[in-house]
Amino acid sequence: MEQAQTNAERIYDQVITFAALYGGRILLAIITLMVGLWLIGWITRLLSSLMAKQHVDRDVQPFLLSMVNAVLRVLLLLSIANTLGVETTSFVAIIGAAGLAVGLALQGSLANFAGGVLILTFKPFRVGDLISAQGFTGTVEAIRIFDTILVTLDNKTIILPNGPLSTSSITNISTKGIIRVDQVYTVGSQNDLDATKASLLRVVNACPYALKDRSHDVLIAKLNANSRDYDVRVWTKSETYWETYYYMLENVARQFGRDGIEAPKPKMFITNEEPVIA
Repeated sequence: MEQAQTNAERIYDQVITFAALYGGRILLAIITLMVGLWLIGWITRLLSSLMAKQHVDRDVQPFLLSMVNAVLRVLLLLSIANTLGVETTSFVAIIGAAGLAVGLALQGSLANFAGGVLILTFKPFRVGDLISAQGFTGTVEAIRIFDTILVTLDNKTIILPNGPLSTSSITNISTKGIIRVDQVYTVGSQNDLDATKASLLRVVNACPYALKDRSHDVLIAKLNANSRDYDVRVWTKSETYWETYYYMLENVARQFGRDGIEAPKPKMFITNEEPVIA
């Protein structure tokens, strides 16, 4: 009986000693955990509200929020461990080494992920836009977190990694809503200048895709030895760029035939002079 009482008193003393030594730290760690979780939730909600006000794409919001949430939770756990007196240097070193190893193994994917976030955030182009990038021209069918899908004019599907795409030059043909179709036509210098311009203007004015509230140009661009180059500039909507382009090519050829506008003819000069041998 006395032995049991002695053991109980010893355990009680140890509990009291442990509480005296670590009770404050444990209580502070619990408070830190509760306050930290509340702050993380508040920061996450605030960030979500700010992204909504800035019209950040809904596809990228979950990724950003989850990344911020994960980073804040890791910092909170390190803070709690430090409060309890646990040495956090080794934990930080382990996390850093693991992050470095994962980063090196997935650096291509991480670059594409970061590129996808930038594209979805800053929107250099949107789904449905006609763009030229990485040597390809096509309509954007989808913008995914790791890649962007283009459909070319000949209906080929091109998958472009977002990493290089976000750091290279992009020509967005659809941004302004209207675009100018520039073409050059070469005719023989034997053709009447005014007749040639009138023939080109007939096609421009008849083009169903040409904007009626814009002025279109037919200009002499270059005078060659036996030909003239004409710049023809037609304004149209972005989505009808190629329709305008091919309409002009076909119908200019037809109109030239009707109006008798001829192509350049090579000239050859023949003389009867005998060659002089020096």
